[in-house]
Formats: sequence, structure tokens, C-alpha cells
Amino acid sequence: MRIKVETRRDRDIEVPLRFCLDGDQVDVLEMVDQWFGADYRYCKVKGSDGALYILRYDERRSEWGITMFASERAQAVTTGWTWPRRSAAKTLLQ
Repeated sequence: MRIKVETRRDRDIEVPLRFCLDGDQVDVLEMVDQWFGADYRYCKVKGSDGALYILRYDERRSEWGITMFASERAQAVTTGWTWPRRSAAKTLLQ
């Protein structure tokens, strides 16, 4: 999904400051990670709404899009989750 992103220049790249999602403005509080491809860049950011987002920047088209979204609640649920012990998993499968 394409989105409008406001950026600032940091060294030689554009870094997201805020973006609009479903009419709501989300400020970028933290750039958690970023990685590069041949003609695109991904930025994993923490939003002012507490959610995590992965934004994709298509450098050829100069377009931003949203690739992934995880709400604050979803992060809390998955943070406490662990794989079941092997014996418990084996019992479940029988």
C-alpha cells in the first residue's frame, strides 16, 4: 500500500520522520533497522502510536509503501510467547 511519508536528509539518504496512515499522522520515534536492495530500501520504524512498521522506499519511482504493521497489543502478545517444550509439543501432536 502506498503512503505519503515526510522525510529528512541524513547523510546521503532520506529518513522517514512521519507518515499518514488511514488519515492519521504517525510520527517516527525510532528507526529500529534498515536494509537495502538493488533499487529499494526498507526501514523498520517505531511509530508514535506504539506500533512497529516496515516501510519500503522504491528509489526508482521515489515512492514509499507500507509492507508490515504490528500493533502495540500484538507486540505485547508475541513478546511473552515461547515455543512449547518438546514433550508438551509431542503430546499435542498425538
